[in-house]
Amino acid sequence: MTLPTRRHDLGDDMTDTTLWNIDEVAAYLRVPVLTIRWLRQEGRFAPAIKVGRRLVWDARDIATWLESQREVEAA
Repeated sequence: MTLPTRRHDLGDDMTDTTLWNIDEVAAYLRVPVLTIRWLRQEGRFAPAIKVGRRLVWDARDIATWLESQREVEAA
């Protein structure tokens, strides 16, 4: 599967950021868009960035959130 990428060059002063819309996030996580909406409503998802009326997510925030969802192995 090819990961969705949307590269935005922010210049020399800022880092390069990949922003994903809700469809791209859902595709990356292989879940329905409704699951992303539900997790957001419950306050259990990575923080979104509001750009006008649209929501986007920094791919790094999605990766951090995903890692935090990893189950802990039983000892």
